[in-house]
Amino acid sequence: MSNLTAIDLFTVGIGPSSSHTVGPMRAARRFVSELSETEHLGSVARIRISLFGSLGATGVGHGTTNAIVAGLAGADPRTCDPVMVSTAWSDAVASRHISVAGLELPFDAEDIELRPMTRLPQHSNAMTYVALGADGETLFSRTYFSVGGGFIESDDEIGDTPASSADAALPFPFDSGDELIALCESTGKTIAEIAFDNAAAVYGAGDVEAKLRDIWSVMTNCVDAGLKNEGMLPGNLNVERRAAGLAERLVAQESADAPTEFANEWLQAFAIAVNEENAAGMRVVTAPTNGAAGIIPAVGYFAERFKYVDRAAIERDFLLTAGAIGTLYNRNASISGAEAGCQGEVGSACSMAAAGLAAVLGGTPRQIENAAEIAMEHNLGLTCDPVGGLVQMPCIERNAIAAGTAVAAVRLALAGDGSHKISLDTVIETMRQTGVDMSHKYKETSMGGLAVNVVEC
Repeated sequence: MSNLTAIDLFTVGIGPSSSHTVGPMRAARRFVSELSETEHLGSVARIRISLFGSLGATGVGHGTTNAIVAGLAGADPRTCDPVMVSTAWSDAVASRHISVAGLELPFDAEDIELRPMTRLPQHSNAMTYVALGADGETLFSRTYFSVGGGFIESDDEIGDTPASSADAALPFPFDSGDELIALCESTGKTIAEIAFDNAAAVYGAGDVEAKLRDIWSVMTNCVDAGLKNEGMLPGNLNVERRAAGLAERLVAQESADAPTEFANEWLQAFAIAVNEENAAGMRVVTAPTNGAAGIIPAVGYFAERFKYVDRAAIERDFLLTAGAIGTLYNRNASISGAEAGCQGEVGSACSMAAAGLAAVLGGTPRQIENAAEIAMEHNLGLTCDPVGGLVQMPCIERNAIAAGTAVAAVRLALAGDGSHKISLDTVIETMRQTGVDMSHKYKETSMGGLAVNVVEC
């Protein structure tokens, strides 16, 4: 991923999890494609899947089984019907068959095996797909790893270091925050301009502009939907949606003479709205993961509504700056909750949002880097401990708090000249080391923290 661009950190998909829902759906689609290339597809009598580690521990609550069944049938996270996906597993169990590239194959619940206590050495989010023939013989098998943000890698790809020539395609390659700042200072370009030029080199300028508009459109639609939708979130925790009620009360309290009086409360409502949509399995933007999907939209929406930032600046400068910072986390640490804990998800998103907001409020590259550093510094050590394996508690409120942290980080950074003692690179490396040291109990397995100390009701 050495030529990863800023816009690659934002992908349209469905909730509740980029690593446990979007990644497995993409893996299922890829398995069918690779199976077809082997010319064994017509001989397949059954498909079996094993979910290891974190996927095995919290996959059911995160919609992994639904995503796999839908993905085998050809569903794409970007275009699928979220409601149909939400019942894919139960429909397959009830009908005792699944659809695979137009073929109807027999299916039992046991065909997806949960193995939470087995962690493959490459990554905690591992899944093995096996195509069996009529006599039970293995026709084709492939193991995939959902490495965070919806990205997947096969067993022959994970851990590979891309050739250095991949960077040559980018006009302004950078591997660290220091290198990014140096590029800004040597070229006179902003972080957003460097990120745009790099993305344009891969996708073309027109496509980049279209992607950015689409990303922000989906983000704002998600906020708007979450502020209206009411009811109970899926799962056995009986969590009521709150965003719509919060919005209703804030509208009643607002004064025309002081339109920004409740800006901070609205910021939290925006984040909760997105994460309730995510928890319900609806359409969201992975930013850079689904568990942290509310932070960047909330801060951008806040900037547009209460800081009066032009929408075009949000679509371009805010998102590109945030994405450029996100590539540093993806390259030098991890955005996977199963690998780094929630510091890798919420912490990264908080840092990205802070950078984006600092950019559209006129921050210099060094002030932007400072804002990103402050935001992450105060998320170090954050564990991933979803109660009941659902992306609800503490995930939804955690996004609201992190959105506030991002805004506070920007205020601190813009109050200075960009000089600071701890660099963003140092904080990213610290986050990586902390993730390595963190017990697996606190990395999306629901085997520690709040997940074992909160009574599921």
